[in-house]
Amino acid sequence: MPSIALALSRVSVAIAGLALSIAASAMDILPYSATAFSALQAQGKPSALHFHASWCGTCVAQEKALKEIKADPALAGFTVLVVDYDQEKELRKTMKVRSQSVFLVFKGTTEVARSGSETKAPKIKALFQEAL
Repeated sequence: MPSIALALSRVSVAIAGLALSIAASAMDILPYSATAFSALQAQGKPSALHFHASWCGTCVAQEKALKEIKADPALAGFTVLVVDYDQEKELRKTMKVRSQSVFLVFKGTTEVARSGSETKAPKIKALFQEAL
């Protein structure tokens, strides 16, 4: 019986390791907070702000595209912060964003790309890769 218990233990460890590996290879999509954005910038991490409005059809299509590319290993370590377009008026002003459905892409504190209204997953992925 010890060999069965040991085998089950090894299977459990392998499954846990696989789960960690999958999590580490996924792009993060999180709600915007100034604290999270500042932390990403301070650590030099690649990130994007997605100015999103629930009433915006283009934004909904972008949300679907983000879900399509979320697990892509090429985007591991990349974080998208979803900004509530209607609530974050001061951030919109600071970032010079005049409409919803805009992506601002950063490598640390440097903006490296900007795109509006793009809904195709491969093009959004390429946009994000400019920060990697």
